[in-house]
Amino acid sequence: MASLESLAQSVISGREAQVKEQVKALIDSGSNPLAIISEGLIAGMNVVGASFKKGDMFVPEVLRSAKAMSAGIELVKPLIADKDMPSLGTVVIGAVQGDLHDIGKNLVTMMLEGGGFKVIDLGIDIPTDKFIAAVKEHNAHIVAMAALLTTTMPAMKETIDALAKEGLRDKVKVIIGGAPITQDFSDQIGADGYAPDAAIAVDLCKEWIA
Repeated sequence: MASLESLAQSVISGREAQVKEQVKALIDSGSNPLAIISEGLIAGMNVVGASFKKGDMFVPEVLRSAKAMSAGIELVKPLIADKDMPSLGTVVIGAVQGDLHDIGKNLVTMMLEGGGFKVIDLGIDIPTDKFIAAVKEHNAHIVAMAALLTTTMPAMKETIDALAKEGLRDKVKVIIGGAPITQDFSDQIGADGYAPDAAIAVDLCKEWIA
């Protein structure tokens, strides 16, 4: 018999097939779809996030857990109207123009979704105007930008400047990350925060929304 606790445990273990089976069983037994998401899937991912932060879990394990959680959410989604989907806030995320690296960005995306955020993942090589358009379209609360190359870092400042020019800067928080990014650089370009890893990114975003 599937329970919300056993579902959370399957997410922690990264067992995608088991997560799907348990979600289907919970749906068939009449469990509340929102409870399946918040008390089963996201509850499990919250444990994963805490373990990752402490160094007890590593990137491949976190990705497995996040994939399992996402597979479960896809099964529950048709039962819930978009407006009822639990969400702390909306994050627009992307690797800036010229940057084609996405492993770190994908991990942050999955961890944010696991943390209860609605995430609009724009992908890689994203020009400033696409970030701006997405913020407007989705009424985003947070913009998250990633860069792995020092040559693409200036694109982050361009996007922050464009947010200000469009009158959006006081409506969104900006978080940046990636191997060459530092707190000093974040301060220089006027970002609201810098995250050296995915777990800290989620913590920062939660602080801003609280």
